[in-house]
Amino acid sequence: MSSPTPYPHLLEPITVGDLTLRNRLVMGSMHTGLEDHPWDLPKLAEYFAERARGGVGLMITGGYSPTRRGWLKPFAAEMSTRLQAMRHRDLTERVHEEGGAIAMQVLHAGRYAYHPFSVSASAKKSPITPFRPSALSTKGVDDTATAFARSVALARKAGYDGVEIMGSEGYLINQFLAARTNDRTDHWGGTAERRMRFPVEVVKRSRELVPAGFPIVYRISLLDLVEDGQTWDEVVELAHRLEDAGVTVLNTGIGWHEARVPTIITQVPPGAWRSMTARLKAVVSVPVCASNRINAPGMAEDILARSDADLVSMARPLLADPDFLAKAAAGRADEINTCIACNQACLDHVFTNQHATCLVNPRAARETSLVLLPLPEVPARPPRVAVVGAGPAGLAAAVSAAERGFAVTLFEKDDAIGGQFRLAMAVPGKEDFAETLRYYGRRLDVLGVTVRLGIEATLADLALFDDVVVATGVVPRLPDLDGIDHPSVASYADVLSGRVDPGRRVAVIGAGGIGVDVSTFLVHDPADGFDDWMAHWGVGDPAVHPGGLTERKPRTPLREVTLLQRKHTPIGIDLGKTSGWAHRAVLKQSGVTLVSGVTYDRVDDDGVHVTVDGVPATYEVDTVVVCAGQESVRGLYDDLVSTGNADGRWLIGGADVAAELDAKRAIAQGTRVAASLPGGR
Repeated sequence: MSSPTPYPHLLEPITVGDLTLRNRLVMGSMHTGLEDHPWDLPKLAEYFAERARGGVGLMITGGYSPTRRGWLKPFAAEMSTRLQAMRHRDLTERVHEEGGAIAMQVLHAGRYAYHPFSVSASAKKSPITPFRPSALSTKGVDDTATAFARSVALARKAGYDGVEIMGSEGYLINQFLAARTNDRTDHWGGTAERRMRFPVEVVKRSRELVPAGFPIVYRISLLDLVEDGQTWDEVVELAHRLEDAGVTVLNTGIGWHEARVPTIITQVPPGAWRSMTARLKAVVSVPVCASNRINAPGMAEDILARSDADLVSMARPLLADPDFLAKAAAGRADEINTCIACNQACLDHVFTNQHATCLVNPRAARETSLVLLPLPEVPARPPRVAVVGAGPAGLAAAVSAAERGFAVTLFEKDDAIGGQFRLAMAVPGKEDFAETLRYYGRRLDVLGVTVRLGIEATLADLALFDDVVVATGVVPRLPDLDGIDHPSVASYADVLSGRVDPGRRVAVIGAGGIGVDVSTFLVHDPADGFDDWMAHWGVGDPAVHPGGLTERKPRTPLREVTLLQRKHTPIGIDLGKTSGWAHRAVLKQSGVTLVSGVTYDRVDDDGVHVTVDGVPATYEVDTVVVCAGQESVRGLYDDLVSTGNADGRWLIGGADVAAELDAKRAIAQGTRVAASLPGGR
């Protein structure tokens, strides 16, 4: 007899309209960039097929515009003609071959469009796009509602099992719903009831063009998190009107893209928004789907078991691990490659006009080009690969090579795997980074990789292997500064590892990503909990505060921190596009003093002496933390090459390039090297 699953609610089928889903897991919409050109559809088909094989109940595509003026960017994804629909048949058939179900999202960008022909409810420019939209005419609004319905009908012709209408995240439909962006005086605006007319008409007209059992999912904004957003009563009233218009499922969205409250990045507490979903479910009759910052099967199970939702949506977690559901169902949840909500390779890529992928899974959206082919045949003695260094690059190389069938030995001079990731996971809000190390540790065990901890590999050790991958990482760089050996000076590694307990007043030298992380670590009060996080960001009850925004509760920093950098550019300007603003906001809220254009003079008993724009200054501090970059540790690789045989010797990660710590590049490089190993010499 099979043992009972620990996730009975997650694995329970559900019928929505005429479609029966094999479980309650929805892969939420995630634009990858592969949607935008017909020649990328085969890649997109393989991307979804791999996740269908992984067992997910329903997948939702990235957004397809119903009109050209609704494009996200020039020549972006669109579904407005029969030819476009027919091109999608191969994609939907691939998904169905793998036993999956897929819905197409219909999304009109409105004022979020990155092109000069954008339109919206009113001619109000978005703070995150360069173009001011034109206000749709009364007839233009009516035509756009009809265009949405046409796209829904075309999606059905394309073989999709359902559609999702995007009414959240600040896109066009959301722009009609909020007084913030709708100051119309015709029957499409002026009152809350008239602002609701547009989404209701979109759904009503869509339902008229497809059978009654064809699922129409509507992504509803529960919390706009912007000024002049919707009240809770308006959200509930809209939900009831949408039910009457023919919506099959209500999927939940949190926050507009322009909101100054983080909603999905790593510093957001896991499951932060589930209570809002439960609140909606209690007042509607159609199934409700929870979303945002849910990345573990146990959390999904708990949400469903407590009846907070009927379905659970995860987007980035299915980028990170396409086999998420299959592993959970097989009792192998400890083998799931968990999404760490970093945004570095997914949303940051999309918002900088690149194809999305995933930091912890660089094969995501690269399924046809980054392939881990198994060895062509099982030899009596599999080719032997040594990987030296168990940081992110080395772990990726070791696991990927073992998955291909190589006999892998991993050397690590420290007593634990992880390298710089062990430091990163100490930063408040980056605790999920520990999940990546948990995943790699488990995979090493499952794949039978020989792991030799506390061993510094020698040339003699490595002479026994066919291929050697050197991933020896970096060490913190100490600048040429008078007093660098003063007792008050510590490296970022000393502080984050706990080897040094900084004093009450701290100066941080170097304001790159590490300097920002260290400053966050220094000011964070460990006593802060979930309610404090909400209060610090000013998230309130939308029944009392329209849009869910209220006055922010001031932070009480644990230390006084001064963050110094040589460059004259604003501190933190080079951080990730979709998360950097939030990290900068935490520094500001915590009273961190930011100083640019610094020349470092010396450190002594009085503190750190600098010159700022020609003016001498002294910061009287107890501790000086150095975050001045890294230096590659590559001596072993140089010694290997000096023996006269560079063939089969690989240098990856920080040992290759010691720029700002870059786990995205390191993991991708380790995976690519493993994919290129020839399989014996």
